[in-house]
Amino acid sequence: MASAPQLPLFYNGLEPLSSEAHTGYRIRQMDSAPFLVGQHAIPVTTDEFPLVQRHMPIVFSVGDDAIPLALMGLNEGVNVFVGDDGKLTEANIYVPAYVRRYPFMLAKLRPDADELSLCFDPTSDAIGAFDEGEPLFEGKEPSQATKDILGFNETFEQAGQRTQNFMRELREQGLLMDGEVSIQPEGADQPFVYRGFQMVNEQKLADLRGDQLRKMSQSGMLPLLYAHLFSLSLMRDVFARQVQQGKTPPAQLG
Repeated sequence: MASAPQLPLFYNGLEPLSSEAHTGYRIRQMDSAPFLVGQHAIPVTTDEFPLVQRHMPIVFSVGDDAIPLALMGLNEGVNVFVGDDGKLTEANIYVPAYVRRYPFMLAKLRPDADELSLCFDPTSDAIGAFDEGEPLFEGKEPSQATKDILGFNETFEQAGQRTQNFMRELREQGLLMDGEVSIQPEGADQPFVYRGFQMVNEQKLADLRGDQLRKMSQSGMLPLLYAHLFSLSLMRDVFARQVQQGKTPPAQLG
């Protein structure tokens, strides 16, 4: 069901932002996100867990390089929070930072480079040589809009580092296990069984030594683990949305 995204999810290309090549470029506000239609699993950082867990389940992708994912649908190609027009189906849903940073991201221009450069997806309709929107440059200098975009992306990268540390600790403690959720809709002959993701093993968490738990509590890791575990109850809410929207698979899913 959920796997780590190929690099990078949503992006069709990456081009470094340059005051020479993009002097007249502007960024304009978009009222829809077509790239989000049908995307069911979105990467999130641990900084976002407290907000995400109020709206959607948080799980972990499979494999050794697991990452946290917010589930906006339980099946491939299903996003219950975004309509076919790319607009949110309701106003108060939390939108992960990974989505909000698009079409920008920080990336290395060369594999051996130490620094990250602000890049953008040149296929995005949000950025270009438009008459409307906020300018990205004032002469040769970045505009305030560009400075704000850069600041947001730097904050996102820092959160990404904290998330990597969190995931490393999960692996070292052996707290991840293969996840499985069985949902039996009323009137259905067979339950819908969802696999292909990882979750925290509650029994192993309970069996940790006191000093290990104390360390996790002091580092802020323990509340994040419980935010993930509490969020799993929303699997059934997302499933109910799929039923309501007619996006439930016709047969049992394994």
